[in-house]
Amino acid sequence: MLCAVVFLDALDVSMVGVALPSIQADLGLSTSSLQWVVSGYVLGYGGLLLLGGRTADLLGRRRVFLVALAVFAVASLLGGLVDDGTLLIAARFVKGVSAAFTAPAALSIITTTFAEGPARNRALSFFTASGASGFSLGLVISGFLTELGWRWTFLMPVPVAIIALVAALKYLPKRREERAESGHDLLGAITITGSMLLLVYAVVEAPDAGWSSPRTIASLLGAAALLAAFVITERRVRHPLVRLGILRSGPIVRANLGLVILFGSYVGFQFVAMQYFQNFLHWSALQTALAFLPAGLLVAVTSTRMGTLADRFGTAKLIVVGSAALAAGYAFFLRLNADPSLSTLIIPGMVLLGIAFALSFPALNIQATNGVADDEQGLASGLLNTSGQVGGAVVLAVVTAVLTSGTGADPIGSFRAAIMVSGILALVGLVIALTGLRTRRPLAVTEEEAVLEAV
Repeated sequence: MLCAVVFLDALDVSMVGVALPSIQADLGLSTSSLQWVVSGYVLGYGGLLLLGGRTADLLGRRRVFLVALAVFAVASLLGGLVDDGTLLIAARFVKGVSAAFTAPAALSIITTTFAEGPARNRALSFFTASGASGFSLGLVISGFLTELGWRWTFLMPVPVAIIALVAALKYLPKRREERAESGHDLLGAITITGSMLLLVYAVVEAPDAGWSSPRTIASLLGAAALLAAFVITERRVRHPLVRLGILRSGPIVRANLGLVILFGSYVGFQFVAMQYFQNFLHWSALQTALAFLPAGLLVAVTSTRMGTLADRFGTAKLIVVGSAALAAGYAFFLRLNADPSLSTLIIPGMVLLGIAFALSFPALNIQATNGVADDEQGLASGLLNTSGQVGGAVVLAVVTAVLTSGTGADPIGSFRAAIMVSGILALVGLVIALTGLRTRRPLAVTEEEAVLEAV
């Protein structure tokens, strides 16, 4: 049931993608407003993941998992019933918040159940394969459901979540867990979430308001101020949301940056691709879904084997190859035109993106949780997932701004410019991944470092 829930969490990020044009037409949303249907979930997810991970460490992983999963099911139902764009975005935000508690709880249950090494790597490969498959196949599933009506993309997760909840109540064992020292850092959660919201709002609204407008400048300054307040809070509060000492580990930092780029660039690319396939080429939702099928199948079939590859070659090498495939995939789509070829453009590009996810996503998860004590596995898991969701929200906002700022006379140029954002990020990710080859073994966050940080 843990794999089923992370599959649902990832599915919900991507499944709305193919339905966006239908939602836009039915609810009368602008392109800039439409991206909040995606960003609402991503920001709720990413904004509270750190608090979710910490809460799992404090209150018990099973308890947090069960409550959050129940909220996810209710929010999914509401999202499929509303008739107003604002209410839909609000429902998506609540779903994201609930996922922010289920994801780190599920991951930390796995990492505290299996000892570090081959056993944990294998378990994580199945867990992350479920997430990667959910994200990749979400577009395909959405295509079939959107043909019936976009609301089914919101209603479909409801029975799955209920079945997973019943299974978790029955099969997830009650056991005495080693819990972290008590204390919640609500100020830290408020400042980091507020910072992300202001940053995304500023980037999304800047094309209309102007980059030099008082509103845009004030939003950017506010985001920076809240981020600074978050760092200060974490250094001074007795029970920080993020113990900053965990960031002394180079492999952990690279893993988090890698997921920012992997997830962020792909969410931005996916949004552009939906507009290109459906609004420009006038493909149906099903045709659009089938275009993404090669990537989804590749991830679903191969991701479970990544634990074995990580044992043999190490996570750093897998991430490098995955990063190179990611950059190459975006490069293929920079050649898009008014009459794209399936055999020479779309399928090769999607296969490369599938390879990138299949290699990088499990490897990044393994690298981000190795060398972390059991009582901070929730923190490490929440930090990693936060990186991915924040990357998704911020990059999507930038890509949307680039896309909407283009001239109507050259839509192809606008699509290429927006995809270029993802391509440049992928190249940055490749450079970061290459620096990881210098380190032969992960640098664990030692108990001595933890004591020094606490002092």
